[in-house]
Amino acid sequence: MTELDSEPVLEVRDLHTHFFLRRGVVKAVDGVSFSLHKGEVLGLVGESGCGKSMTALSVMRLLPKGSARTVQGRVLLHGEDILTRSPREMREIRGSQISMILQDPQTSLNPVFTVGEQLREAIFHRTHGRNKDVMREAIEALRRVDIAAPEQRIGQFPHQMSGGMKQRVVGAIVMSGQPGVLIADEPTTALDVTIQLQYLKLLQRLQRETGMAILFITHDFGVVARMCDRVAVMYAGRIVECGTVEQVFENPSHPYTRALIASVPKMTGPIERLYTIEGQPPSLMDLPVGCRFAPRCPHAEQRCHDIYPPAFAVETGHDAHCWMLEAE
Repeated sequence: MTELDSEPVLEVRDLHTHFFLRRGVVKAVDGVSFSLHKGEVLGLVGESGCGKSMTALSVMRLLPKGSARTVQGRVLLHGEDILTRSPREMREIRGSQISMILQDPQTSLNPVFTVGEQLREAIFHRTHGRNKDVMREAIEALRRVDIAAPEQRIGQFPHQMSGGMKQRVVGAIVMSGQPGVLIADEPTTALDVTIQLQYLKLLQRLQRETGMAILFITHDFGVVARMCDRVAVMYAGRIVECGTVEQVFENPSHPYTRALIASVPKMTGPIERLYTIEGQPPSLMDLPVGCRFAPRCPHAEQRCHDIYPPAFAVETGHDAHCWMLEAE
């Protein structure tokens, strides 16, 4: 049950994250804003390279060192701007208030330590408890994510587990801090279809039990339909449409959103040729002045190329950045 009338637990305002390279500036995130409420799942969708993962890493302040930098914006967690916090303060915030599950569990787990050692480290960092108590809590954390025989599994190394099992271990580590906000960055991409469904059901159960808010990053509209309350569609570093899942699916109002939905294969009816979006996304180093989808849009007019469109309200809680909506 979402609490959209209350203050958001996470609010991102006009976030800009750029990569400063020798050959130019890559505007990976270029003015992203959204809010996330307690008990809500917000889906962030878009094709590869649109800035979804970089938005998540910017919120977590886990940007690649050296070239990447957040140059503008605010990230309000429970009303406090965490972009102003020191690195030491952020280490305390990560895990206890906000956590993140990455795409590939193999890269999230250290291969030279058992899963129990890695889980106990996360729990000890939070509780500073006795070894016996930490071990008991670690076993219970594995049991909570539906890992069978956790007493035996806790002594195994990551390579002794399947991909689905490792992703559950990552989930146990993340949930051990009891965060209020969880960022799930395509957590089912590395899993096969049957394990994907089990993992999504697990996330839904954990959310019901804890009331946490989830930012779910994906390119799979089927996952969005199953998991999310609202959806934000991202293109070339910006969110171009946002609304409830029902609003966006039943009345997609941005040409890019319509094209994405049209490109999803239909499981019923006659077999038809898949819809394709003509052209390529713009270079994030040389973005157009106007609408970034205009070069690929069949409805584009001159002002679409000259001026970036503001957000137009389609209905309450549903808006899109498209000049076609101005006259409606």
